[in-house]
Amino acid sequence: MNKHIGSDFDDFLTEQGLLEETSAAALKRVITWQIQESMKAQGISIFALAKRMHTSRTLVTRVLDAEDAGMTIATLAKAARALGQSVEVRLVPDKAQKPAAKEEVVCA
Repeated sequence: MNKHIGSDFDDFLTEQGLLEETSAAALKRVITWQIQESMKAQGISIFALAKRMHTSRTLVTRVLDAEDAGMTIATLAKAARALGQSVEVRLVPDKAQKPAAKEEVVCA
């Protein structure tokens, strides 16, 4: 009997210990796509973006590598600014998790 019948893919990834890694990879793909689309819309090359960011073409190539999930928020913000944009990061409730129980605070 398959224990995953009736569960969702996030449950499976969590059980396998892969949810965070998979989520990070998916997020990097989206960010990479957004940067590439902005570059395309503005007619900006890798060389031109590197010049605007005051960095190397190698770093820009890493930023545009969807498989490289190691980009820092600072680098992302720098790329966004170079493209005339900004970055918005926010935490949202996880739909799969139940709300944490409130802890009782006892004052002495």
